[in-house]
Amino acid sequence: MTSAKPNIDTPRGFAFALAAYLLWGFLPLYMKALAAVPVAEVIAHRVIWSVPVAGLVLIWLGRTAELKAALKTPRMLVMGAVTAALITINWGIYVWAIQSGHALEAALGYYINPLFSVFLGAVLLKERMSLAQKAAIALAALAVVVLTVEAGAVPVVAIGLTLSWGAYAYFKKMLPIGPNQGFMLEVLILSPFALGYLLWRGTEGALFTAGGGTVALLLGAGVVTAVPLMLYANGAKLLRLSTIGVLQYIAPTLIFLTAVFLFGEPFGMARAIAFPMIWAALVIYTVSLVRQK
Repeated sequence: MTSAKPNIDTPRGFAFALAAYLLWGFLPLYMKALAAVPVAEVIAHRVIWSVPVAGLVLIWLGRTAELKAALKTPRMLVMGAVTAALITINWGIYVWAIQSGHALEAALGYYINPLFSVFLGAVLLKERMSLAQKAAIALAALAVVVLTVEAGAVPVVAIGLTLSWGAYAYFKKMLPIGPNQGFMLEVLILSPFALGYLLWRGTEGALFTAGGGTVALLLGAGVVTAVPLMLYANGAKLLRLSTIGVLQYIAPTLIFLTAVFLFGEPFGMARAIAFPMIWAALVIYTVSLVRQK
C-alpha cells in the first residue's frame, strides 16, 4: 500500500502555480490586443485551439483512457456540460471587460472570488467559517456596497466573474475526473458550438479577415487558455492549500496594475476606498488560512 503524499510545498509545485498566475496576470495584454475581434469569436477560438494543446498534454501524460471513459458516460457528459457552460460565461465576461475598459472590475472580481468560495462552501457544503473568515467576507461585501453607491449601479462585471468562477470551481470539484482530463472534456463539448459559430462567421465573410497579427493571436488563444489552467492543476497538487491561497492574489494584482498604469482606467475615490477594503479582507482571510495549517 502506498502512503499518502505529505502535505508540503515542493519546488515543482511552486514553479507550476507561479507560472500559471503570472500568465493569468498578463492575459489582459493579450486580450486587449484582440479588442477589434467580437467577444464570441475570441471565445470560439479559445475553445477550438485549446483542443490540440490539451490533447497533446493528455497523450504526453498517458491520461487518455479516463477521457474516453468520460465521453461514454452520460452522467459525466452532463456534468461536463455544466462546467463547460460556466467557464464559457466566465470567459465571455472577462474578455468583454478587458476589451471595453473594465479591467479594474475584473481584478475586483478575482480578488473577491476566494472569499466567495469560502461563503459558497459554508452555504452549500456546510463548511464551518472562522470568525476571521466571516469578517473578511463582510468587509468585501461592504466594499461592493461602496462601489455600488458611488456608481449608482451594481459592479456587474466583478460580481459576474465571481459568481461564474465560484460556481465553476464548485461543480468542477464534483466532476469525478482529473483536472486535465476535465478541461479536455469541457472544450470537446464546446467545440461543435465554437466551430459552428466560426463557420457561420466565415459565411458572413468575417472569419480571418483581420491582419496577420490578429490572426496569429487568435491561433495562439488555445495556448494562453489551456497552458495556465493545466499548470495550475498540476501545481495545486504539489502545494499546501495555504500556499495556493497566497499565490492566487498574484493574477488580480497584475490585472489591477495593468488596468491602472497601462490601460489608464480611472481610479476614483470609491475605488480608492473599496480596493484597500478588499486587500484588508484578503489579509485577514490569508492569515486565518495560514494559521489553520
